[in-house]
Amino acid sequence: MDALELLVNRRSASRLAEPAPAGEQLQNILRAGMRAPDHKSLQPWRFFVIEGEGRERFSATLEKAAMVEEGDEKAVEKARSAPFRAPLIIAVVAKCEENHKVPVWEQQMSAGCAVMAMQMAAIAQGFNGIWRSGALTESPVVRDAFQCRAQDKIVGFLYLGTPQLKASTSINLPDPTPFVRYF
Repeated sequence: MDALELLVNRRSASRLAEPAPAGEQLQNILRAGMRAPDHKSLQPWRFFVIEGEGRERFSATLEKAAMVEEGDEKAVEKARSAPFRAPLIIAVVAKCEENHKVPVWEQQMSAGCAVMAMQMAAIAQGFNGIWRSGALTESPVVRDAFQCRAQDKIVGFLYLGTPQLKASTSINLPDPTPFVRYF
């Protein structure tokens, strides 16, 4: 797939099923994440691959977090079922170094770029996904599950698999004019 076509026509897919990327395909996705812009070569990210029984553990973690947050039954059920939206999830944590020449916000942006690169690598190999975050990324229960220190941030969960709905062949290409100023 042409790189420019991939980037200009990018769209997320929320309905995902088996097969998920595996083996060399998954390694390509992780390698793409490792190539994110990275000032001072800090590699300020950690990738947690969640699949198989890991989705059950992730479900229990999200359920517990929702209950601690005193969510209603609907919120708890939504949290419990979230890991089953896709056969593979990659949690991305910005592992930030405080008091470094590279500001924490830049390290977080680098981890965010890693998520985007991984989604593009998945699409290039015939898969797709969706980057999700939400309030539970700040939950102490979830943060503890992903070994977050105080300065770390869960930048999101990349759900990956085979899209179940064909993407429309026509996409409305956005007009960048209202968003661009020349300095």
